[in-house]
Amino acid sequence: MKFTSPGQHKSVEAFRAHLQSIDPKLDCASELSGAEGPLGAPCTIGDKTIGNRFAIHPMEGWDGTARGLPSDHTLRRWRRFGSSGAKLIWGGEAFAVQEDGRANAGQLYLNPRADVKGALDRLLGEIFEGHAEIGEKPDDLLVGLQLTHSGRFSRPGHLFKPRIAGHNPALDKKFGIPADFPILTDGELEAIGENYVAAAKLAWQVGFEFVDVKACHGYLMHELLGAKSRPGPYGGRFENRTKLFRRVVDDIRATCPGLSIGVRVSIADVIPFTANPRTGVGEPIEWKGEPFDHGFGIDADDPTTFDLEEPLTFLGFLRDLGIELVNLSIGSPYYCPHLQRPAAYPPSDGYLPPHDPLADVAEHLLVTRACKAAFPELLLVGSGYTYLQDWLAHVAEYEVGAKHVDFVGLGRMTLSYPSFPHDVLSGKPLQRKGVCRTFSDCTTAPRNGMISGCYPLDVYYRALPEYVQLQDIKKARRRQ
Repeated sequence: MKFTSPGQHKSVEAFRAHLQSIDPKLDCASELSGAEGPLGAPCTIGDKTIGNRFAIHPMEGWDGTARGLPSDHTLRRWRRFGSSGAKLIWGGEAFAVQEDGRANAGQLYLNPRADVKGALDRLLGEIFEGHAEIGEKPDDLLVGLQLTHSGRFSRPGHLFKPRIAGHNPALDKKFGIPADFPILTDGELEAIGENYVAAAKLAWQVGFEFVDVKACHGYLMHELLGAKSRPGPYGGRFENRTKLFRRVVDDIRATCPGLSIGVRVSIADVIPFTANPRTGVGEPIEWKGEPFDHGFGIDADDPTTFDLEEPLTFLGFLRDLGIELVNLSIGSPYYCPHLQRPAAYPPSDGYLPPHDPLADVAEHLLVTRACKAAFPELLLVGSGYTYLQDWLAHVAEYEVGAKHVDFVGLGRMTLSYPSFPHDVLSGKPLQRKGVCRTFSDCTTAPRNGMISGCYPLDVYYRALPEYVQLQDIKKARRRQ
């Protein structure tokens, strides 16, 4: 690692200097204010009060059963989400609306031959029980379920079995999809949409207060947003590319009165990156010739940069649909992971950071600021915070206090240090041994067929046989 990671800075002043060397518009709080400060402030949506400004991102464990039901590993993780002290649990984890839409063989899904309703009830119960363990009441807790179809990245078994909404030459080339590979028909898209509604109905019946119609990271709904070359009613014009999303939202509302709807969206994107064969450093794939008229939030003339024109149009579309909760991400873990989840160390299938990962955190912060400035009425959850490590809460307090974002979303930090929000709000000292150092083992493990979790820092995972297997994989990779 040739870049100074945030955790190496011994003072907030030193960290601030590093942060502002990336972009002088960025800043952080000098001291934390605990529950009395911006992060402890309640937030109102409709007639619901959310008790603080921490959100837990959907965190899959690749640890469900073959029938798509939660295992003991799954239940433990959800209980820890509840005991985190965060008052917005965004989706728990991605729940596939049908079997062929699973991103891995351990993903939870809408299995018509299993007691899915009972499983969702158990998961929700774990959230509430975890919350009660730390003395918190559920009155100001908002819990949702993220609904997904993995589309291009479907892997219901051991091999990728893509279901694509349209062709993207850059992604097709990277993932070996031939030009004549069939795209999902209009009828198949509509049937998938019906399963979104069926899954939402079960969540509603169990007591989830919202569902997330997931549109991020290259999965189906996100790919549809950029399906400019797709023929027919679900491609081409912006109105067509958002038609299935609107239909799903309308049908959920008709079927599940009172159930709120949110969306996690990759609001900006870039062309795929790949490892340089000599150095191992990530670099964008070569693109020459005509403008890159593919994807969503990508600059057609320079596809290594963002174009927020359509994404901002999409936020206006959400506002007009009456959707207030929006969780912002950028990029994808499959083709630009350095951007989507900034890290010091790449997973086994990744590449070395192409630049200081703090610059990618800055991209998250600045894109979120632009979205909030354009739509102050939306309630936005920000991403990309975990790499900030020891100074996460200082940046979070500044961003929320300055009204650049409404909620600070935590992902990987939740796996290594689930009580982080509770400790910050209680004014407790930082448990440095629990701080996620972005070793990426939580990704390397599932990339090699194992369950996900924080193997370096969570004793629960260190005690599993997968821990030894993971160490062997990493040693073999270092010898290459």
